[in-house]
Amino acid sequence: MGLIVPFIPEEFAPATLQYVLSASETARSLGYDILMVSQQEGDAGITRITESGLVDGVIMLDVRRHDDRIEALERAEQPSVLVGMPDDVVAIDSVDLDFSEAGRKLVQHLHDRGHHSIIFLTLPDQVFTLDLGYAWRFREAVLGLASELGMAVRIIPGDADPQVRARIIGAALDANTDATAMLVHNDGALADLPMLFLQRGLSIPRDLSVVSLFPERFGRMFSLPYTAIETSATAVTARAVNLLAARIENPERKPTRELFTPEIIDRGSSRTA
Repeated sequence: MGLIVPFIPEEFAPATLQYVLSASETARSLGYDILMVSQQEGDAGITRITESGLVDGVIMLDVRRHDDRIEALERAEQPSVLVGMPDDVVAIDSVDLDFSEAGRKLVQHLHDRGHHSIIFLTLPDQVFTLDLGYAWRFREAVLGLASELGMAVRIIPGDADPQVRARIIGAALDANTDATAMLVHNDGALADLPMLFLQRGLSIPRDLSVVSLFPERFGRMFSLPYTAIETSATAVTARAVNLLAARIENPERKPTRELFTPEIIDRGSSRTA
């Protein structure tokens, strides 16, 4: 079985690569091979590969809220699985972390500790332009619950360039001295933060509470010390591969839509304001 894995451009790839690696590991454990196709090829690339007969199934990553590529999957003879949730109801197996619930849990975590003014460091604007569902769901959930709870949130979009990103974060800290916490959804920025805080003489959580969302392998790679929800990339993608294998064996099985429940891992980087 070949698995098609579209992925976003390299500057946004750290999180996506966790999913690709897990898909490869799980597929090979089942005796299958991986065939990766870049997202730039779009629905035409999916059609070309499926019509060629090179693959027995498709796994699609980085699902958009309204994703034109899904039509190509629905036309294909081979079954498919989405790692991500489109806004539209589709008859395709879908699996992902519940990013909306993740956003709400992190906001509630900060609110319960008395934080009322936070800096929200997000993914680059280009990710939202790409209409990636997980990014929108997380951001909308954070802003929605924060508004309900009367919390002030300053949104700071990150940047793919580390130097530009560092300047943006520094400027945000200088301009929001009343903020007592930072919520981070930006893998690149997370790798930068320990050094940036050190250079500024900031002690976490004494001077600033920090909570985040990141893939578990990414967190281990950089020994990230922050209280966070891990995106369960390994478990989510392994489940997607197994769903695809089950679909190949039983094409008539009713499509499923599965959301993994997010859990906060407390690493002591947030305190009572």
